[in-house]
Amino acid sequence: MGKEKRIIGKGPKGLPFCEAVMVGDTLYMSGSIGFDKNEGKIVPGGIVPETKKAIENLQDTLKKAGMDLRDVVKVTVYLKSMDDYQEFNQVYASYFKENPPARETVAVSGLAFDAAIELSFIAVRT
Repeated sequence: MGKEKRIIGKGPKGLPFCEAVMVGDTLYMSGSIGFDKNEGKIVPGGIVPETKKAIENLQDTLKKAGMDLRDVVKVTVYLKSMDDYQEFNQVYASYFKENPPARETVAVSGLAFDAAIELSFIAVRT
């Protein structure tokens, strides 16, 4: 018998995805950009505030699943420009100070809403 999957959080209205899917103790999270749901747009200011907001959005999803950043085991980072790599790393490191998760970072030609960054997490309940 397989493990049941549970949907965590709804995706944006009209879009065919959810915030995350929990299977057993593993949480597979959809990508997050620096989108402010209250304002209905990307936070202004570029890579630093967008990275902070994207991580905050993912933290909200982790919380819905009863988890936090300590449970994150894998991060995928999509940057619109590798010129933002250093600034991104400074912000990222402030959230993952000890025992950082595995990670890859790639540059892409474009992201939704012309975002500078998109992040996705995989977390395992510890």
